[in-house]
Amino acid sequence: MGLDEDSLDYHRTDPPGKLEISTTKPTNTQRDLSLAYSPGVAAPCLEIDADERDAYTYTAKGNLVGVVSNGSAVLGLGDIGAQASKPVMEGKGVLFKRFADIDVFDVELDEEDPHKIVDAVKMMEPTFGGVNLEDIKAPECFTIEERLREEADIPVFHDDQHGTAIISGAALLNAADITGKDLADLEVVFSGAGASAIASARFYVSLGVEKENITMCDSTGIITEKRAENGELNEYKEQFARDLPEGGLGDAMEGADVFVGLSAGGIVSQEMVRSMASDPVLFAMANPDPEIGYEDAKEARDDTVIMATGRSDYPNQVNNVLGFPFIFRGALDVRATEINEAMKVACAEALAELAREDVPDAVVKAYGDDPLQFGPDYIIPKPVDPRVLFRVAPAVAKAAMDSGAARVDMNLEEYEEELEARLGKSREMMRVVLNKAKSDPKTVALAEGENEKMIRAAYQIQEQGIAAPILIGDESEIRQSAANLGLDFEPQVADPSAGDYDEYAERLHELRSRKGITRSEAGELIEGDSNYFGSVMVEQGDADAMLTGLSHHYPSALRPPLQVIGTADDVDYAAGVYMLTFKNRVVFIADATVNQDPDEDVLAEVTKQTGDLARRFNIEPRAALLSYSNFGSVDNEATRKPRRAARMLQDDPEVDFPVDGEMQADTAVVEDILEGTYGFSDLEEPANVLVFPNLESGNIGYKLLQRLGGADAIGPMLVGMDKPVHVLQRGDEVKDIVNLAGVAVVDAQQE
Repeated sequence: MGLDEDSLDYHRTDPPGKLEISTTKPTNTQRDLSLAYSPGVAAPCLEIDADERDAYTYTAKGNLVGVVSNGSAVLGLGDIGAQASKPVMEGKGVLFKRFADIDVFDVELDEEDPHKIVDAVKMMEPTFGGVNLEDIKAPECFTIEERLREEADIPVFHDDQHGTAIISGAALLNAADITGKDLADLEVVFSGAGASAIASARFYVSLGVEKENITMCDSTGIITEKRAENGELNEYKEQFARDLPEGGLGDAMEGADVFVGLSAGGIVSQEMVRSMASDPVLFAMANPDPEIGYEDAKEARDDTVIMATGRSDYPNQVNNVLGFPFIFRGALDVRATEINEAMKVACAEALAELAREDVPDAVVKAYGDDPLQFGPDYIIPKPVDPRVLFRVAPAVAKAAMDSGAARVDMNLEEYEEELEARLGKSREMMRVVLNKAKSDPKTVALAEGENEKMIRAAYQIQEQGIAAPILIGDESEIRQSAANLGLDFEPQVADPSAGDYDEYAERLHELRSRKGITRSEAGELIEGDSNYFGSVMVEQGDADAMLTGLSHHYPSALRPPLQVIGTADDVDYAAGVYMLTFKNRVVFIADATVNQDPDEDVLAEVTKQTGDLARRFNIEPRAALLSYSNFGSVDNEATRKPRRAARMLQDDPEVDFPVDGEMQADTAVVEDILEGTYGFSDLEEPANVLVFPNLESGNIGYKLLQRLGGADAIGPMLVGMDKPVHVLQRGDEVKDIVNLAGVAVVDAQQE
């Protein structure tokens, strides 16, 4: 099947379309229904009647956007009418929800008169927190937006105008930086004089481009003052009429620094590109075929050509989804009365700044594992980068507050954390730990310091103030890799082959001499194995914690710290714990990596250690020791072990959290089963610490929950060690290293 057939099948599969309405409150009982509707709903109605602002408190208005269109300029399809535009408007709703957790009603108006459209939208103002105008032809779109901005008391935004302007504006900021040119000195040529072109030209002026340096061309040619005098131009084109000789696009492009294409494919030749100034910037954004192909533009010259298009299969895609969801998110959350120029500029600047930062591994993988690093082929972030939400929305919210458009003030640091929580419970939980880490950073040794992921993680750990990282490895190689990655930091490096670390070798020999390691072998291990080096560094107090395991099998990575650092004085067994986060629940899974066939002593100790770990995430532990039996329903040695462990913990005065077992997994996590069938249990609420009877079941359990249950997994986190050590999984991403560094710092703070 081709793309069209696949799309038709995608849209018609039951249920048809792409959106649905779901409830956010319980509706299971008669009381639930009486609260949701009659008679209980009268109470919030009366509150809103007394004060209309309470609509934001008692209804979904504050998170609801109306996507409004009359279908007069739909994508490249033209005027196809309101009804035919509905799939596009539903699609817009999908993007709002996917990228910024904003709900949408799509509204298709069968109306050509712009003033009647304004009246219709104004009548719907009580419904929405904001309105996104979409696919309305020019010049009517200007009239509609201008009137609604003046007359409505909620933010109104025409994405076809401003979306392209903002995203390409962010690209322009970075392109100017890379080429070393000042915005005020840029000569900019536009091909196209429709809504997006005029809005982009206006926006570039807001960013710092001189209006007199902008030359705009339409299908007739250069927009000149003579054409304006002859009455050939509408009022919007007239704004960019210049005192220039008449000519075509080729004439306009001679000597230009920037070309902005919002017109038709294939109209720019290589010769026209060669006529431009040094290191030209081309934004060829006609879709699906740009004004000039990416390869043709690059091959036209020997100097730097910065090229952006509207396509996803080439670098630097100017994609409006980088803007509108996050602009509305910030605007809605401060209850803005409008989306003004300051908010749009804040969005562009935030996007430009984000593009200069290290790119998460998940984003790189989504685009085929090709390197993404700030430069001519990466001047704007990718749409799937989750950081866009909590960089752009706060910037927009701040601009709204600073410019007087906001009706509520907010703490921006707290707001960023709220936004991260929208991306998943795991981010919310990790934010708790990372904030604790930042309050008292420690020194973290990173074994395998020559690994690019470790270097990138070290940069982020240091940049965010989580810890002082020490990269273990060849110093020259590490510094060269950091430079190649474009990371602007001076890493602290411990080079075992260059420094004087005889005392480390002596200490390793002292600890392992009766285990068969000679003094000579100890020296070789210190110089050649970063796991032993890092373990001794932590054991000697030269670092507070250690991370390893990125390129080693888990057992081989765990062995050196166990041999050198060992378990805590009051602990006999280490264990590996995963934190699994669901939409509204967090559980800790133990043991999933270390103890193959634990007895009751090990199970009891693992439970205590996991409970302590949960508290570092501000989770009050409730522990269940799992089995295939419920409280003696099956009696054999396998079920007795967790049963005995539960009794040991219940009798231990140092255990100050509820523990019970043995019990089946559903008993542990389903409140109705606990309260109904097993009301005698010490657990009054579902367990959040799940201790599995052996390594095999623990490992299987966490992976099934992760893959089939949709849980996000953080870990494994190693508990029970005398000093903080965490062993990564092979192939972990940079964010996993950063997260475990935060956990290690909090562990060290406990010391």
